Amino acid sequence: MTRRLPRRALALCAGGLLLLSSHTSPAHADPVSPPVADAWQAPASAGLSSDGSLSDVVGVSATSVWAVGQQSVWDVWQSRGAITHWNGSSWNEVGIRNDPTGAGPLRSVAAASASELWAVGEGHDGLPYLAKGDGAAFDRVVVDKLHAGDWLGGVAAVPGRVVAVGRRGRLPLIVSGAGSKWKLTQLPGRGTLYGVALSGRSDGWAVGDAAGRPLIMRQSGGRWKPFKTPEIPGGYLRDVHLDGPKRAIAVGGLYRGAGETVPLILSWNGKKWSRVSPPAGDIRLYGVTGDRKGHFWISGVDLDRPGEAFLLRYDGHKVKALRGPETTDSRTVRLQAVTYLPGTGTVWSVGHVVDASGKYTDVIERFGTPTRAKP
Repeated sequence: MTRRLPRRALALCAGGLLLLSSHTSPAHADPVSPPVADAWQAPASAGLSSDGSLSDVVGVSATSVWAVGQQSVWDVWQSRGAITHWNGSSWNEVGIRNDPTGAGPLRSVAAASASELWAVGEGHDGLPYLAKGDGAAFDRVVVDKLHAGDWLGGVAAVPGRVVAVGRRGRLPLIVSGAGSKWKLTQLPGRGTLYGVALSGRSDGWAVGDAAGRPLIMRQSGGRWKPFKTPEIPGGYLRDVHLDGPKRAIAVGGLYRGAGETVPLILSWNGKKWSRVSPPAGDIRLYGVTGDRKGHFWISGVDLDRPGEAFLLRYDGHKVKALRGPETTDSRTVRLQAVTYLPGTGTVWSVGHVVDASGKYTDVIERFGTPTRAKP
């Protein structure tokens, strides 16, 4: 992850991109109302400027969805972060009030409540970027313990507590606080954390990779410790979602050499993490969400059919591929993050479309029961 992200690195951000994305918040965890139907809705765009991409999304309600990303992704001098808000009828970009230098790429967003939002990424001043939103605008939050070279890729929040994850040098890094006092936890062993999920103020999971293997950290009683994972050489994790104390999903991939990568899905049953068999294909996975009833949705791209929007659905037993309308256009739709929108029965996913000339356009895909207001 460099300040000027190459095409492959951009595809891996999310929270999640790389994502992240995420980063579970109460917004992800609210109970579902109507069941989700197998129906894609018309794609939309937040209208970011030239070469824009969205890297993460969190849904608070039918009239409040937040997404973050960047604009002018190929211009290291002009590239800037983007925060955009769906108010039930349109997407509107939201500014950051107290920052003259401006945000660079923003990678993750979380909601502790409708009036407490957090975003992380990097700043144009070379420092990691942390911003807090009140539902109307954002303010940059300066954490004195962070310095140039630190990297933040994922954030999660519950009322009164926020946790961001990344790395410092070659070591995994966790930043936690309540808005004013901050604690930095530098973990032993080389590695990077990309995604984080909280189930309370002192419990949660963080995922990434270390020494060419998946890395999972568990917070219990306020302390973060490495947790045993299946032995998967070449594996990495990019996002995690908690759907209850005995249900969680982590997603990423597995490098097999010679440029080959296959999807990786791990499931938590309250006692251990185990592998879930994904569909066959040249698939990349970035983000995951759930409805607290045992249903999960995973965002990504199927490079065998790149022009179609692509999600996976997991019901605790089987994984099913969900594909958008077929197209003959020479393009790639890469969905980097996903959120379940409470009270609507819809899954919202964000990312970008790359056309034949290499131009990026941000994209928002929705799957499920139509909402009352459409973008």
